[in-house]
Amino acid sequence: MQLIAFYILSTVVLLSAVFVISARNPVHSVLWLILSFFTAAGLLVLIGAEFLAMLLVVVYVGAVAVLFLFVVMMLDVDFVELKQGFLNYSVIGGIIAVLMCAEIIFVASAVGAGDISNFDPSPGADTNAAALSNVLYTDNLLLFQMAGVVLLIAMIGAIVLTLRHRTHIKRQKVEDQTARHRGDAVSMVNVQPGQGIDTSDSERGATS
Repeated sequence: MQLIAFYILSTVVLLSAVFVISARNPVHSVLWLILSFFTAAGLLVLIGAEFLAMLLVVVYVGAVAVLFLFVVMMLDVDFVELKQGFLNYSVIGGIIAVLMCAEIIFVASAVGAGDISNFDPSPGADTNAAALSNVLYTDNLLLFQMAGVVLLIAMIGAIVLTLRHRTHIKRQKVEDQTARHRGDAVSMVNVQPGQGIDTSDSERGATS
């Protein structure tokens, strides 16, 4: 059953990947990409890496692919114009594709020959999620916390660098709003029948 499931999921992944690059509608391309992510997560479950499968669904499907979909739908990008120069880079793209296929074949042959040890999805734990948590939060807790601090500093630095104060934009001043008096904001005006409101009377009422 595992072999049959592997062949079915692999076929779906390959077909969806082909449809991602061949679909004319960019929204359809993103939907095929989401399908390929879900199917790849199923392949990870087959080898016992359920944590990676969950990470693939939550991060890539739940965030990245949905972000792609909303950006494509909101920007209304003209992909037909972008694809006009595709043939100019087809030779370079073909060479890179051949090199990547050669690398995949080399790694697969090395694994089949026994030169590379197979991945143990759960070393010393019931699940690989438990094993990964033991490594991160027990063995390398200090390094994990340091990495989190570095990412926090990088996020704050990015916010500070991109923040621009514009002088011509009217901004809210909370201290002025809380410190003002009733007389500065409310004026009593005596409106006579058949007459409009005189702004000079309102200004005199506000100053008094």
